[in-house]
Amino acid sequence: MSTITPTAGAPQRLSPLGLAFLVNLLWINASEVFRYFAFVMPMMREAFPMVSDVAPMSVPVFLIWGAWDTILVAAATLIPFMALKVFGASFLRAVAYGTGVWMAVFVILWVGLFNMNLAPLGVLAVALPLAWLEMVVASTLVWWLTARNQTAIS
Repeated sequence: MSTITPTAGAPQRLSPLGLAFLVNLLWINASEVFRYFAFVMPMMREAFPMVSDVAPMSVPVFLIWGAWDTILVAAATLIPFMALKVFGASFLRAVAYGTGVWMAVFVILWVGLFNMNLAPLGVLAVALPLAWLEMVVASTLVWWLTARNQTAIS
């Protein structure tokens, strides 16, 4: 009997978690950019015409947004991954874990902004459902790429 060992020059494949992180990086950034430019930016500018440069897009804002998205991708990937491993892996649980991340990030953010009169209800009515879809898709991608073969879809 022989044992196959990896050679020093063999390329390393990306782990399922690493792949889920990269796929979510693409998905979440595309979703965030679409939501911001298609809905949030125009709605905030309409709601707050008296505030100069509300909802801007400049290099400093872009850099901060990049940091925000990196933190969001890490949370949207790692929290569902850990929950899938600890509490069980299924499609419905992935939806539940994505919903939990959505509540912890976006509901708190937008309700806080609304509470301080910094976001109108119309923005919440558009931004929150789109953000929920974004987080559920991200969590489902984690399940699909890392855990779906461990349990049947339920």
